[in-house]
Amino acid sequence: MIRIGVDVGGTFTDIVLERSGDGGAQQIVVTKVPSTPHDQSEGVVQGILKVCGMAGVQPSQVDAVFHGTTVATNMVIERAGARVGMLTTRGFRDILHMARHKRPHNFSLQFDLPWQSKPLVKRRDRIVISERIMPPDGTITVPLNEDEVKQAAELFAKRGMDAVIICFLFSFLNNTHEQRAREIVRRVLPDAFVSCSSDVVNTIREYERFSSAAMNAYIGPRTSVYLRALEGRLRASGITAMVRIMQSNGGISTIENSSERPIGLLLSGPAGGVIAGRWTGENCSKQNVITIDIGGTSADISVIENGQLRIKNPRDTEVAGLPVLVPMIDIDAIGAGGGSIAYIDPGGAFRVGPRSAGAVPGPACYGKGGEEPTVTDAQVVLGRMDPEHFLGGDLTIDASLSEKAIAKHIAGPLKMNVEQAALGILKIINNNMALAINANSVAKGVDPRNFSLMGFGGAGPLHSVSLMEAIHAKDVIVPVQPGITAATGLLVTDLQYEYTQSTLIVLDTATPEDFARVNQVLDGLMARAHQQLEADGIPKAQRRFRQIAECRYVGQGFELRADIPDGPLGKESAAVVIENFYLAHKQVYGHAFRDQSCEMVTLRVIATVAVETLTLPKLAHGGRRNPAEAEMYRRRTVFDDGKALETPRYNRDRLLAGDSIEGPALIIQHNSTTMVPPCYTAAVLAYGDMLITRNAEHRS
Repeated sequence: MIRIGVDVGGTFTDIVLERSGDGGAQQIVVTKVPSTPHDQSEGVVQGILKVCGMAGVQPSQVDAVFHGTTVATNMVIERAGARVGMLTTRGFRDILHMARHKRPHNFSLQFDLPWQSKPLVKRRDRIVISERIMPPDGTITVPLNEDEVKQAAELFAKRGMDAVIICFLFSFLNNTHEQRAREIVRRVLPDAFVSCSSDVVNTIREYERFSSAAMNAYIGPRTSVYLRALEGRLRASGITAMVRIMQSNGGISTIENSSERPIGLLLSGPAGGVIAGRWTGENCSKQNVITIDIGGTSADISVIENGQLRIKNPRDTEVAGLPVLVPMIDIDAIGAGGGSIAYIDPGGAFRVGPRSAGAVPGPACYGKGGEEPTVTDAQVVLGRMDPEHFLGGDLTIDASLSEKAIAKHIAGPLKMNVEQAALGILKIINNNMALAINANSVAKGVDPRNFSLMGFGGAGPLHSVSLMEAIHAKDVIVPVQPGITAATGLLVTDLQYEYTQSTLIVLDTATPEDFARVNQVLDGLMARAHQQLEADGIPKAQRRFRQIAECRYVGQGFELRADIPDGPLGKESAAVVIENFYLAHKQVYGHAFRDQSCEMVTLRVIATVAVETLTLPKLAHGGRRNPAEAEMYRRRTVFDDGKALETPRYNRDRLLAGDSIEGPALIIQHNSTTMVPPCYTAAVLAYGDMLITRNAEHRS
């Protein structure tokens, strides 16, 4: 069995290949190639062919390719999606403009409202249709005017629309009108990307449902083209493997499903890193972990508590300021990475990021035309990245270009020397990341003092100890292959689908008829899940299902997830759901009112299939202290306190389980460099992960 994970970042594309089960020893090969922003599939295929060559396997021998991509996310951020037309119920044309009548910053007169200034669907392309469905049972009071639908579709055809969404009021109760309108539109526009709001998000709240449908259509055409192009490019290169795509919820899905519902890919890129963070934490016997994935362009932060991924509350699931009602791992991303550009703003303030040099031209030291100083240039100037070992020597860098860029743009204007300016760059970027970590942890009731900080991505291990000190975490975990951790996560996740439908009942006073209605909905969701897994060729014995009720107190604005026991929902199991809701409310808000009624709003069925997971071989035992066999050479390195020390470099590939490295030290491997400052010790664990702790005599 040969499986490959590919994660595309803003600067590099990371690849991991696992070969096992053919009678020989397990083989794991990793590499990185520059990303190709103009067409990500080029870098993906180049990386796969490269790792196959390194592993000595033919492309045709690969059994599965798992892919995390930022195509959908970048499209929204850059506002480079499709031109979308919208059909909606007469009288509700401006829901996408009015939103929730909330201002994110009440007292700012200049704050930009992205749903108004940069709408996914222009007002002139929103056309009203005569139809009306009424709550609470979805009764049709105004039949669908099919002639109006046909005329609107013909107008969209004249305007050259790439995509059309159909968003009718209360379609989550009865989607008959949306489905019929889609049939008419597809006859007129056979090549357009057409989707119904009830197919994208079949839940209550018309603004969020309409916005999600608009997002799905906005990214749909180009995402579908990308996925099909990727599949075609793989086939043309002799790679006939099954292809699976990482989803925002931490599961994987097929190309077909991802093409139809690309909205599920909006956090595809960073999700793999969090999955790998949990897996690495398990290997290190750590259940509470804060992960930070620092690449070339961004830093992605998440919290794993008691070994569980944290899923965002529906009120917080948004991308580029626009709500998207799809399940997402709770990840915060900021513009902070190795390529983040340092500059002096017009007011004379010293700033770093969020603008990035990206893959092209990249940091100044790459010698590809970049003249502005970046975080990577600061690391080079301080002697923390050795030119001859950058990406194992695969990428040539020029330290003199880093010095020149920092001197010209930072040190000169601020009248300081180059090393002081470089230290300033790192202090600013580390402070930005520490504030973001606190926003994702402390502000959400998590005490970092009880958590390990896991830094990965190519730049993560260089910043980890500084960040650990800033947030007062317990210790630092450095994964075996930090530079390709997100790609590794693709090989340890499960196939996963989620199906939802809003079904409102007050659980405390539910009648047998109410329970019958709920069970009918659950049976329908389960049937859809079985149908999809059947299409994927998954045997029934391997299918796993989880039933969830999204509940709230009667009159409350948003819901929390509560598990439903297996079997039909009845009075006894409803009491369990209520108790689960109380516990969730207590955990999130710090209190729960057991004397208040609990209302169920939405039913959700999560279908999963456990795929073969990545297993690492244990290292041979060494038990050595600062092993001379692993030391390469010594070189001047400047640490955060400004002191320059002759610092040994260790080859990580030569370290064994039980070995310890006392700082100051740099531990070098192909895809990353780990910095161990003075007063710290890095201990090598059983599978090769490292645990960095402050020496006992220096703990405060």
